[in-house]
Parts: sequence; C-alpha cells; structure tokens
Amino acid sequence: MRPLSTMPGVEARRAVLEILDRVGEGATLDDAIARTRPFDHLEGADRGFARLLATETLRRRGAIDHLIGNWLDRPLPKKSARVMDILRIAAAQLLILETPPHAAVATSVELANERRETAGYASLVNAIARKISNAGREALEKIPARVDTPSWMWRAWERSYGPVGAKAIAEAHRQTPPLDLSFKPSENLDDWSARFNEAGQEASVLAPATLRLTRVSDVTALPGFEDGAWWVQDLAASLPARLLGDVADKSVFDLCAAPGGKTLQLASAGADVTAVDKSGARMERVSENLLRAKLTANIVEEDALRFRPAEKADAILLDAPCTATGTIRRHPDIPWSKGETALAALAELQGKMIDHAVKNLLKPGGLLVYCVCSLQREEGEAQAKAALARHAELERVPVTPGEIGGLEKAVTREGDLRTLPSMLAGKGGMDGFFAVRLRLKG
Repeated sequence: MRPLSTMPGVEARRAVLEILDRVGEGATLDDAIARTRPFDHLEGADRGFARLLATETLRRRGAIDHLIGNWLDRPLPKKSARVMDILRIAAAQLLILETPPHAAVATSVELANERRETAGYASLVNAIARKISNAGREALEKIPARVDTPSWMWRAWERSYGPVGAKAIAEAHRQTPPLDLSFKPSENLDDWSARFNEAGQEASVLAPATLRLTRVSDVTALPGFEDGAWWVQDLAASLPARLLGDVADKSVFDLCAAPGGKTLQLASAGADVTAVDKSGARMERVSENLLRAKLTANIVEEDALRFRPAEKADAILLDAPCTATGTIRRHPDIPWSKGETALAALAELQGKMIDHAVKNLLKPGGLLVYCVCSLQREEGEAQAKAALARHAELERVPVTPGEIGGLEKAVTREGDLRTLPSMLAGKGGMDGFFAVRLRLKG
C-alpha cells in the first residue's frame, strides 16, 4: 500500500470505500459502518457526509453502474472491484449530493493512487468522473427505476404486484425516507408537532400515534428524546402491534423483539411484555430504549425457537427474521448484500417459529400476530396460508381499516395487512410489511 493521501476530504471518501467493500462481502450497511475504523476516526460534518455518501451510493447503485458502463469499453475485471467502487462514489457525489466537481474528481483520483492495484486506473477514474460530471443529474434520472433493483426482486414483485406496482415500489426506493416517531398513548401529537416545528423541524401528524419529520440529522438532539416521549419507528412497523387490540394487563410475548419498537409500543399500552431475542447486543439497545422511555418489560436473551416460558401468553407478536425487502428505502444495502438463495431458508425458519408459537407459547383463545418486513409473498401471504393449512386449531381474524388508521389499501382480500413502500407516496411513503392475525381456538 502506498502512503495515504492527506488531501482534505479524502479521509471521508476512504471510509466510504471500505464501507462499500464490506457491504459487497455481505455485511449490512449498519454493520459495515460499525466495523470500519476509518469511519470511527471521522468527526462532525465529515462523519455525516460519509454516512450520507455511502447510503446514497447504495440507493442508486444500479443506475450509477449503468451510467458508468456507458463510458467503459469493457467491464472492469473482478479483481478491480475497488476501482468500480471509487467510480460509484464519484458518481454519487456528482449526481446526487451535488458535490463540487473539482472536489469529487480530485478525491476520487487520490483514492485510486493510494493502492498499487488501483493506481493504474487513476487516469481512467479521472476521465470517467469528468464525463459523469458533464452528463449531469438528468442522465441519472432518465434511467428506469427497474435498474436500481436486482432482477430476482423485480421478477418477484411483478408477479405479486403487477408491472405498475413493481415500478411504483422501485420508484419509492429511490427517495430518501422521512423519519417517523411513535409516541406513548398519553402524548398529544398536535402539541408535539407544534414543538418540533418551532424547533425548525418540518413535522406533521401521520397517524394517531405517529409523527413524521423531514431532514433530521441527529435524532438524539430532537425535543423529547431525553424525556423518552417517543422512539423511532416507521409507520408500517407500528401497525402489527395494533392488531393485538387492547393489551392492557395481558401477558404478551414479543418474539425477535430487537431493536424494540414493538416492545415499547406494547409496554406503553399497559401490556406485561416479555421481549425475546437471541442477539445480546441488540437487546442491550432495547433495554436502553425502555429505560429512556421509562417503560418496563421482561428481557430474555434467547433464540425464539428455544424459548420455553413457565406460562403461556395471552398474545404473541412474532416479527420473524426475513429478507427485509420492505425496508430497502431505509436500508439501501439490502439489494446488494442479500440474494435470492436466502429466501428458502428464511421461509423454512419462519414456518418453524409459527409452529413453535402455536404449540408451545400461546394460550387457548389467544392471538398470534405473525409479521415480516418483507415484500416477498413466500415470507408473507404464503406463510399465512401454510400455517392455517397445518393448524386446524387456528383461525384468521381479519384486519379492518379502522384498526390501522384507515389505510384501506393495506388490507388484503383475505383480511391481512400488506403495506407497500409506494403507499402514502405523496407523504414520503412507508415500509413494506405483511401481518396476519390468528386466533388459537379455545
């Protein structure tokens, strides 16, 4: 390796380059950021810029690659993957973040010159970055939304939602999402909306317990954070817990609970919550959020399939592990860090979790809400159908629009919940979720 450049701005881009490399190896964006030492060394505006650049590079990676390909005589060899990432970073700066061309081009050339295996491509990086700059943002926007979506996902969405629906989903994924906050039932959202707006935030009431904000850079600096009046949770993610109805004084198991938004929802509604998740690190975050919100829940660090409580629950919320394709707008790494091969294994695991909940964890007459933040029907609608076929003792309890804030389009023909990123498009969209409510016959 050659001496690292001391040019201003290169350190932040170097961190982004390592983050993209880790995502390419299969890490999530959040994990990649957490494990990238150059990112840890960044401070202030550089830190925020690096996170934004990594996020937007991944969000539009398909279109960026298409654009870069217009100026490559032939595809770069696999051993030159780092060169491609340098070009992606340059394109994202020039076409999305509107970084001054001289800064984007110069820092990209410096990154190429830092390593022997990429130094030979420095002149190529310089030439293509300048062509991208001259092409302008219009060139990126002319590329169809489909290009930003891996083929296997697009095919599945076309089958499930039709060509128009798939296009609307892909277009929603191109947009930077707003921030949703869930509030305790005791809080007045109109008062909070006014308070946020007075503090310079654009805030609006989205649902009975949800406030939507735009342009938030530091969540911890927002009004009410220290007081624990709210927690970050997309509107769609808040809907499955509502399907359990009045949970006051009822025992509720929140399976696969981390990062904890649903646990806080249930606890704030007066439930006796037991939050179960096998990730100790993520459960620490749940405990911290409960403490901040001045709420209580029983924390169990355990694999949900091995969880054997002394007593069964009145209700269960099972937010099962899934491909998470419904959260691409918030996690743009998902199309590039997950493949179709993971789908079958996850679907098998989801079925086992439903069976375990029904046989070993739920009282007769109790409700089970199974949900996934996925757009793939194998993980949603197909799981509901299969569960009902396996368990004659289960019955579907249809969802009504009134239970989910009047979102009529989110209620399926069968009476289940199905949200799409393209819903509420004029207000910033929402995550894609599926949920089915089942009752264990008494």
